[in-house]
Order: sequence, then C-alpha cells, then structure tokens
Amino acid sequence: MDGITFGRASLLCTLLLWALQVYQFPLDYVVKAPAVDYQCLEMEEDDMVPVCSGDVTVTVVPKVEVLKDETAKLPCTYTVSPSSSNTVVEWYIDEQPGTRKRVAFRSAGGEGKSDEGTPLSGRVTIGEDFTLTILSVKPSDEFIFSCQVTAGPAGVNDASTKLKVFFAPEKPDIKASNQAIYVGGTDSSEISICVARNGHPQPRIIWFKDDQPLPEVKDMKEKTYMVSSVVKEASGLYTIKSSLNMQPTKADKDSVFQCTVEYSMPGDQIKQKKSDSITININYPSETATFKLLNTSPVKEGDNVTMKCETDGNPQPEFEFTKDGKPIVGQGGLLMLKSVKRTDVGEYMCTAIDYDNIEADLSGKISLTVHYIDPVMVTPAEPQVVMFGGKVDWQCKTKASAQHTVHWKKGSEVLSQDGTLLIEHVSYDKAGEYMCVGAVPSVPGLTAQASVNLTVKGKPLIETPAAGVVGKEGEMVTLKCSAYGSPAPQFTWEPSGKESVSVEGNKVVSTVTLQATAEVMKNGVTCKVSNEHGKDSKTLLVSLQRADQHQGGSSAVVIAVVVCVLLLLLLVALIYFLNKKSKLPCGKKDKKEVASGEVNSDIVVEMKTDKANEEAGLLNKRPSTEQ
Repeated sequence: MDGITFGRASLLCTLLLWALQVYQFPLDYVVKAPAVDYQCLEMEEDDMVPVCSGDVTVTVVPKVEVLKDETAKLPCTYTVSPSSSNTVVEWYIDEQPGTRKRVAFRSAGGEGKSDEGTPLSGRVTIGEDFTLTILSVKPSDEFIFSCQVTAGPAGVNDASTKLKVFFAPEKPDIKASNQAIYVGGTDSSEISICVARNGHPQPRIIWFKDDQPLPEVKDMKEKTYMVSSVVKEASGLYTIKSSLNMQPTKADKDSVFQCTVEYSMPGDQIKQKKSDSITININYPSETATFKLLNTSPVKEGDNVTMKCETDGNPQPEFEFTKDGKPIVGQGGLLMLKSVKRTDVGEYMCTAIDYDNIEADLSGKISLTVHYIDPVMVTPAEPQVVMFGGKVDWQCKTKASAQHTVHWKKGSEVLSQDGTLLIEHVSYDKAGEYMCVGAVPSVPGLTAQASVNLTVKGKPLIETPAAGVVGKEGEMVTLKCSAYGSPAPQFTWEPSGKESVSVEGNKVVSTVTLQATAEVMKNGVTCKVSNEHGKDSKTLLVSLQRADQHQGGSSAVVIAVVVCVLLLLLLVALIYFLNKKSKLPCGKKDKKEVASGEVNSDIVVEMKTDKANEEAGLLNKRPSTEQ
C-alpha cells in the first residue's frame, strides 16, 4: 500500500513540474505555453482522488516595446478544456533570478486588482481581456512578465513576455582638452571628451576625425584609443562618457573632430545624434618664418603701413624687428607705421626666436618703398591782373618718385598737359581760378596741386539783352542787363525803375522793373554801364505779346483758306477729266434712264439747271433734247 502511494505521488509531482515549464519561441512569433494534460489515476474508493483530465493554453507576445513615460500594454489570452468557471489570471514579474512577485490578478467574470508593495503599485491595472496596462513606464520597469492561468481541475499554465523601455539620449557634448598637447611625444594625450546623457538602453559613442569614423580601440598601448565610462542615473537612464587619446602629428592642426551617440529605438531602429565639431590646439615647433607687407596697393606718403611676421609653429614665438639694422618696436608679430614719409624707406627685418627649435633660421626681410610727389611750383605764383585783350603765361613744375604728369585745368576742362599755360587775347570769360595738378599714374591717389587766379580789367561790355514782352500797355515789365568789366561796372537805367544788382560768375547783372508806358513801348529802355576804363550802353525794346499772337493767327487763317481753294480747284479738274473719258456713272444712258424713269431703285435722283449752257460748259456738251 505504501509503495503504491509513493508511486502516485511521484507521478503527480512530475505532471506538476511539466505544467509549470515555459517554452520561449523566437521573438517574431507569439509565445504559447504547452497544453497541460492531467490524468488522475483510478484509485481505490478510500483514496478520494477522482478520475479526470484537463488542457490549459496561455498566449502572450514575446516582447513589448515602449518609450519612457508612455503607457505599456501586455496582452494575455488563454484557452481551457474543459471550460472552468473558477479560472484566475495572475501577472508576475521576475524581480531576481528564481524569484517572482505578483503585481495584478483577475478571475473570469470578476474584478481586476493590483498588488501593493510592488515596483508597479499605483501604475498597473488588469483589464477584462486580462491585458496588463502599465502607466508612466520607467526604465526600471524592464522585467520578464509572466501571465499565469489557473483553471481548477483543468490545471495551471503560464507564458512570459519581455518589456523593453527606450529613451533617446541628449545631443552629445564635446569639449577639447584644456591641456597643452605637443607633437612628437611618446605618450598619447587626451585631446577631447564626449558626453551623452540620459539614454536607454545603454547607448554607445563613436568618434570621427575629418568625417571618418575612428576604430573603437580600448588598448592604452595604442597611439589612438578611447576610454569610456557609464553612469546609471537615479532615473534609470544611462550617461556615457568617452575620452579620445592620441599622439597627434602636425597635420592634425587642421583636423576636425566630432563624436556621435548611437542608440536603439523601438522596432529595431538604430539612430544617431551628432555633436558639434571642434579643432584641437596642438603645440609644435617652428620650422620657417614669413614676413610680408599687408598693404595691397603701392605705398605713398601719408599711408599707414602694416607688416606681419609669422612662423609655421604653434604657439607663435617671440619676434624682433629692425630697420636698416637698428631695432624698432613691434606689437607681437605686427610692425605698424603710421602716416609714412619718404624717410621711412629702407630694409625691414623680422627675426623669430623659438626655443623648441633654436637652430632653425626664422627670419624675413622687406624692402619698403614709399612713393612721393613734391609740392607743385607755379611761376608766377601771385595772382595775375591782365587788361582785356592782353596775354598771360604760367609755368608749372614738380618732382616725384616715379614717372609723373603735370596738367593745367579750369574747372573740369583740361587746358594743357605740358606744364605751360599761355592765354592770348584775354577776354572777360577767361577770368577765374586755374589749377596745376601733378600726379603719379602708377600710384593711385598720389597727387599735388596749386592754384592761381586771373583777373581781367577793362571797360564794361554789355551782353546782347533780351527784349521785354507785355500783354498790354501800362503793365509792369522786368528787364535784365548783364555786363563784364573790371572794376565792376556801375549801372544806370533810362527811364529808371526798381533796380537790383547780382554777380553771376565774371559778370554783373542788373534787373529793373518798371511800367510799360507809351514812351517805353515806343523808345525802349536804355541800360548804361561804366567804370574807370570806359562805358557801354544797350537799348532793350518792349513789345506787345497779343499783337504778335493775332498776327500769327491771321496768317494761319489765310494759309488755310488758300489750301482749301487749291483743293477745290483740284477736285473740279478731276471731275472734268473723268467726264471727258466717259468714266462718270452719270453719262447719257444714265440720263435717259433718269428722264424716262426706267430705274430699278425706288429712289430717283434728278439733276436740273436753269441754264443749259452752264451744263454744256461744265461737261463740254450741248444741251440734250432728251433732258
């Protein structure tokens, strides 16, 4: 009896362990727990064990992916054969290997409840379809979840699903090392640090140099390697830090470095975020030096001059400057000369002193040329006073550092290009300022100039005046009289009126306003001018504007009448000519038709005349008896 009991107990234990087994399939397929089939052995009546059989199948998805702070839903379905009225569905999490804790449960047709004291308390519910819903998912919620179905006599079975939580990290922050990095060392130097914060699952950092990825090397014996560290924040997110270590060369001074954080997202997506780009400050000795003039155009007196000395090393060494062997003071690698003169011409030399390469020849030379032009000398230099009709002769000379030109001009008009200006038969319009300009064409802006003034003296001369026009006698009229002369002439008007005087260039203008009386209309107004050298006078006529307009209108009417008469005569001649040729539609036949009334039209045009000889004279025919 004891042996039979022991055998039965072993068989029941074996069947129970089989029911609790979970088979994990590939992630692309739904997980189904194997059906559990219980068979109760037929026992004696006093064993109280019924004969029965059962089948429980549990179905879940193998993996659920969700973003941090969003809602996760873990579905669970089952089948029970035979059906059971007291089925219970429970959700468990694997907190530690081999340790499970229930987080929620629900009976068929009953109310879902969640357990207290679990990592999901307050955030988890189980629905009528037994789906487990988790609110505000955290990275720490990444557990293996098991859906267990207990169906009374049908048995117990479960299936597991994995919850994966994702969160994109921040843009990586890259910083260059603040330590001096030297070329030629035997040890690698830390040149940059890259930090990517708050990502899940754990991301990784990739380094780039000139847009090319660097192999991930962790061996510190290599010339280029990376040192990485990971910090798991209290939020469950990961912060990754990576330092790039290299033995840089001189060519790396222009290299651009960048880091990228690579991270996973739902749906097997692999994404990246790039940092800003940086260059590194590498120290290396100087091998050559250059000394150059920064001015782009030829240097002339008055210019500011800048000369720059630099080497191909980093940092730049100290510099010394000399002119013709004598020390002069510069500012770092710059030598600046303000408002240079021709005395600043000479040989300038720059010498660099690099203590990391003492034997190198680090010097350069510049031969500075300063262009100049001397002040223009005009002979005679004093203002010239010439009588009307006389002549004047000027000479202009200068010297310059290069081939130059000399020309005379008055205003914008060039009068001479050889330095000599001769004016004969001087008239009043020649008076004024004359300019002699010297220039060096090869040096833009290098010029010198001098001016002289010419005054023309003589008796006054009146310009031909314009006549006055009024609408009618008695109106006010304004007249102008312009006169040249030196000294300035005095004006007298006869008859007089309201007078004003102004100066326009070399001439004096007098304006008078007076009434156009009958005497003025008849004799005009006389303008008289005089100075110490003589006098002059002109009479300005005043006429009626209306008379001129009427005369012009009458002439137009006469011309129009003449034209009309000529056109009329031409028309008569044309009619006569066409009748002669029998081409007029009004011939004998037509006349007969008109006289007899044999016309097709309802309208009859009948031509009559009082005198038959008028018709004969017009058509060159005798009067017809048919008419």
